[in-house]
Amino acid sequence: MNISAVFNALLVSILAAVLWKHVKLLEQFYAIEEELDLTSQTQELSQVRIDYQAALQALVEDGTRMLCTGRMHTDRVCRFESLCYSTEAEEFVFFHSNSSVMLPSLGSRRFQPALLDLSSVDDHNTQYFNFVELPAAALKFMPKPVFVPDVALIMNRFNPDNLMHVFHDDLLPIFYTMQQFPDLDLESRLFFMEGWNEGSHFELYKFLSNKQPLLKGQLKTLGRLLCFTKSYVGLSKITTWYQYGFVQPQGPKANILVSGNEVRHFAKFMLGKLNISSDESTSENYIVLFSRTVNRLIINEAELLLALAQEFQMKTITVSLEDHSFADIVRLISNASMLVSMHGAQLITSLFLPRGAVVVELFPYAINPEHYTPYKTLAMLPSMDLQYVTWRNTEEGNTVTYPDRPWEQGGIMHLDATEQERIIKNKEVPRHLCCRNPEWLFRIYQDTKVDISSLIQSIRQVVKTKLGSRKQKWTNGLYPGKVRESRCQASVQGTSEAKLSVSWQIPWNLKYLKVRDVKYEVWIQEQGENSYMPYILSHQNYTFSENIKPFTTYLVWIRCIFNKNLLGPFADVLMCST
Repeated sequence: MNISAVFNALLVSILAAVLWKHVKLLEQFYAIEEELDLTSQTQELSQVRIDYQAALQALVEDGTRMLCTGRMHTDRVCRFESLCYSTEAEEFVFFHSNSSVMLPSLGSRRFQPALLDLSSVDDHNTQYFNFVELPAAALKFMPKPVFVPDVALIMNRFNPDNLMHVFHDDLLPIFYTMQQFPDLDLESRLFFMEGWNEGSHFELYKFLSNKQPLLKGQLKTLGRLLCFTKSYVGLSKITTWYQYGFVQPQGPKANILVSGNEVRHFAKFMLGKLNISSDESTSENYIVLFSRTVNRLIINEAELLLALAQEFQMKTITVSLEDHSFADIVRLISNASMLVSMHGAQLITSLFLPRGAVVVELFPYAINPEHYTPYKTLAMLPSMDLQYVTWRNTEEGNTVTYPDRPWEQGGIMHLDATEQERIIKNKEVPRHLCCRNPEWLFRIYQDTKVDISSLIQSIRQVVKTKLGSRKQKWTNGLYPGKVRESRCQASVQGTSEAKLSVSWQIPWNLKYLKVRDVKYEVWIQEQGENSYMPYILSHQNYTFSENIKPFTTYLVWIRCIFNKNLLGPFADVLMCST
């Protein structure tokens, strides 16, 4: 055998062994580097340290656990342990083990149409949440998970560039969702999964947590498989008061559950975060006029400012989202006597107005104010205690339209000539669905010359007291309890006449309240009949004779009413026989 050939074969064998050892060392190095990198990224998410091996073992053995509140996807918020997210597939993952919990267990109904809404906007098909399912054993073949130790609130923002949507759809619902679950606090972290960038008002979201909110686009930099040790998915809708017209024309929600008390509690929290103290004892009264600088302009703005100052004998101040910081705007509005503005997202700042202040909303030509009422609905919430005034331009000569602009700014040149002519001649935009109705866009982006005399007349019709007076006490509506110790006594005269005397004691809480107007409502129904006789009474006892028959059984209900519209519960029904 050739010695040279033997030597070459031996050398090749040695090199192969060295290379194999080198490859193994590299594999170990990369594995250690990956684990260190994962640990580093996890620590970047939080200062909370996590035992990686214990967390991984818990995920493999226990899988994912889910428990939800709410009966339907539209009112459901879910609490998860070990919910994961694949940044490659852009899917949430539920890992099944023998210890997994999934309540409600919906089967295929989970896809009809979704487990829950990620946004507070009701049943919008771009906001649905679901997950894919895998056995926990699949983790052996997947990227090593990065564990998120922070308690997470996972949700979608609906439109982070629009101030109305930011407050109504995001900030208020986030605030009260966090109030609902004790472990969602300022040390938890917000995860926004809708895919938007930060948006124009990202700083406002930061007030709700001490930790930087994370966007969907940032998650890929953290790892290929993120696992949330504890998370809440979805938002409570209990604070929303308006629907935007996706299924039916826009308007107030059918069942509004929030009052001004809760809105003002949230506003107080935001004022604290903005370092603003709302001093309602200030002696200076002034009017704030919101100025728009791009579209929907008030053509005679300077003239309007002067007229308001002269009419109400107080200073007028202009603000705009473009020229003032949000904190400066809120600081001015929180002590203003009146806020005047064209219809638009900036009017959501009226939630910072002091009690008793006036909101004046202006509408361009052909826009019916009764069809677009998010700010009217806010102002009229119980205990919001604002005075709302609307004004509409009815003079076509006082409007400037822009048919040549792009369609999203109200232009109509992309439409055929017949449709353009119809829109221009129409004196009122018909009710419509969201969101690209060309007639609505054409009219809402008009500029307006305000008829000052008619505007001031509109304000005077609503505002009866002296503007800026802070002496009036705006009290919360407290409801009466049940009347107590209700009794009835019957007397019969002959075979054709009878009387029914009913008496009761005041509700238990009345003696602790200062209520000016107290009435009692009594319903009397003959047993077996569907109709009843209602009475409104001022006293705690009354003898009824009209329509009372002898030898008959009557059912009697009694309740207390405060200040004409605060209706208490009915006391237990009385059975009264004549």
